[in-house]
Amino acid sequence: MSFQDHFSGHAVQYAQARPDYPPELFAWLASLPGERELAWDVGCGNGQAALALTDHFERVIATDASAAQVGQAEPHRAIDYRVEPAELPTLPLHSVDLITIAQALHWFDIEAFYAVARCVLRHDGVIAAWCYGISRVEPTIDVVFDRLYRGLLAPFWPVERKHIENAYADLAFPFKTVAAPSFTLRQHWTLDQYLDYLRSWSASQRHLREKGIDAVDAIQPDMARAWGDPAQTRDVLWPMTLKVGRLG
Repeated sequence: MSFQDHFSGHAVQYAQARPDYPPELFAWLASLPGERELAWDVGCGNGQAALALTDHFERVIATDASAAQVGQAEPHRAIDYRVEPAELPTLPLHSVDLITIAQALHWFDIEAFYAVARCVLRHDGVIAAWCYGISRVEPTIDVVFDRLYRGLLAPFWPVERKHIENAYADLAFPFKTVAAPSFTLRQHWTLDQYLDYLRSWSASQRHLREKGIDAVDAIQPDMARAWGDPAQTRDVLWPMTLKVGRLG
């Protein structure tokens, strides 16, 4: 599988509009492996998960095939950022305590990646992959959101998006399953922050490139009416799906 790059062209905008992962997620993940020496964050993008892992691990290696994405990552003394595909990392055998894949597993050559993961994990290491679904705010806002997501932008989503919509149920995960608690992403956003997030989608950017039109502009008046005071912050929630496992 060749590298599917849907984000480099708007890496700055993408980095600025990402929701944050809950800190409790990383605390729980860090409690699972036998050691906390090295975490490998695969498909790290702008380094969100990698930065959170530094609270729990001595070192973090964060890799992504997109140089533009890695270029937006915040430097940290404990993080070694590398522009490398998930399937070809430069990691020693049996060196990694925790592998994390945040909203990225669906882009990989999954069989090749899993083969590498088995080689670099320590015997008591853990692998965790997660994704988050569509955002929910409140019904009047969600109706407008769905018109954009499922209507205007439907033909512009990459085919891999279906794996997220299926909550990774259709992706193999050949590891000994670890039962995971439920986690939710939560942001307190103004209208402008929410619209920035919608514009950061790969489908929104593709629509803009191919049609020369910002699809979010088409729904913005209705979204503004549903939102009310644009300066008012609202809770934006995303359900998370988490697959966690050990070597069998």
